[in-house]
Amino acid sequence: MSLINLKKRNPWNNLITSDFFNTDDFFNDRFWLKRAGEPALNIKEKKEEFEIELAAPGFDKKDFKVSIDNGCLNISAEKTEKKEEKDENYTRKEFSYNSFERSLELPDSIVNEKIKATYKNGILKFNLAKKEEAKKKTPKMIEIS
Repeated sequence: MSLINLKKRNPWNNLITSDFFNTDDFFNDRFWLKRAGEPALNIKEKKEEFEIELAAPGFDKKDFKVSIDNGCLNISAEKTEKKEEKDENYTRKEFSYNSFERSLELPDSIVNEKIKATYKNGILKFNLAKKEEAKKKTPKMIEIS
C-alpha cells in the first residue's frame, strides 16, 4: 500500500480542534478508514510533542523499516518464519509471512530531525517533537478590575 492523496474533506475535521488533525491531508483520511491488515494506531498530543503508538505484536525491532520522505512518515515491517520438524514417519514444514505498510502525512509543526522511535512489548512508539512556535502556550488569565 502507498499513500494516496485523495484530498477529500473529512466531516470530522470541524469537530476536532487540535492542530494535529486540522488538515485534510494529515492522515489522508486513513485515520478514519482502517484497512484490513493495517495495525491499530493511537495518537496523543502533548504540550511539547505528539506521541504515536502503533500496535505491531510479533515483530522484532530489526523487522521494521521507518523513513521520512516528502513529509510522510513511512512505516513497514516484514517477517517470515520457516519451521521444519522431521521424525521417522513424517516431515512437517510450516511457513508464515506477516507484513504491513503504513504512511502518515506529517504536519509542518513537527521537527523531523527529532523524531524518535522505540519498540517494546509489541508497540512501536514514535515521539514527534513540535517546533517551538507550534507548542501550545498556557493561556494567561487576565484579572478584571
